[in-house]
Amino acid sequence: MIDPSGRTVDYLRISVTDRCNERCLYCLPEHYHGWLPQAGHLSASEILRIVRVAAALGFRKFRLTGGEPLLRADLVEIARGMSAIPGVGVIGLSTNGTLLAGLARPLREAGVRTVNVSLDALDPGCYRRITGGRVADVLAGIDAALAAGFERVKLNCVLMRGRNEGELRPLVRFAAERGLPLRFIELMPLSRTDVLTEANFLPVGEVMRILGEEDRLIPQPGHREGHGPARYYRLERSGALVGFIGALTNLAFCEQCNKVRLTSDGRLRPCLGDHLETDLTPALRADDGDESLRGLFAATLAQKPAAHSFRENYQPRRVMTAIGG
Repeated sequence: MIDPSGRTVDYLRISVTDRCNERCLYCLPEHYHGWLPQAGHLSASEILRIVRVAAALGFRKFRLTGGEPLLRADLVEIARGMSAIPGVGVIGLSTNGTLLAGLARPLREAGVRTVNVSLDALDPGCYRRITGGRVADVLAGIDAALAAGFERVKLNCVLMRGRNEGELRPLVRFAAERGLPLRFIELMPLSRTDVLTEANFLPVGEVMRILGEEDRLIPQPGHREGHGPARYYRLERSGALVGFIGALTNLAFCEQCNKVRLTSDGRLRPCLGDHLETDLTPALRADDGDESLRGLFAATLAQKPAAHSFRENYQPRRVMTAIGG
């Protein structure tokens, strides 16, 4: 499918739940309790139906997200059902990793090919202050993912001034030792607007400067690790492959966008940084074939904006866990 900006859109990120077992500073406002009731989530059969429609329209890349997707009891069955749908090319998973140790192998056997794990710090105290969780559980999940034989395991670190600058070099060493790509991601005003204050916002350019003080960053033009917008560099001495996702400071960030998102309550969202959403649930539950769903996909994609609105005093209406990662 082609959007109004001429971009090929073939990537659907599917949130299977808005719930999470961590409370990251950049993701959930303090005291937030606006979770959907379980009945408000799409059922497994509804998710699979949407995937079948999307695959028939030319979507080839799919990612299971949340909230924390591993909290969903039928996630393995959903992945297995997706892998059996004609046209589905790659199924990926984005997770905080805390529950991955026990699920990595079943998910791999169900057809999940790639895993992205959030890792904002290695120091246990720093990690807990950012996420409320235990980094030891995440590290066990990463080890399990490597043992399970996923085609690719990536690490994601969200940058927060005053929180994890001291973790940058340890994270690079950790990634290099395991041969894992590491992506540094700028804060985005998805759940709260104060993340963009000077006290909180740490741009990728500054991180590149910090890392470059000890090692030379060699650009890797055209290098892709999956389907995302990261710009990659190889650190000369350590050999680490590091990607930078600068949604705020990279003015060309949206030029190659190839994705839309499906929220856990059935809204199709063509841009993370725009409020437009299309509710698919009436068409899903009308039991009148898939033509209506195909039409809603096409109509939504026809409204996909050329760029996000994060630089235009964007005011979040739904927290990140409700939108999907």
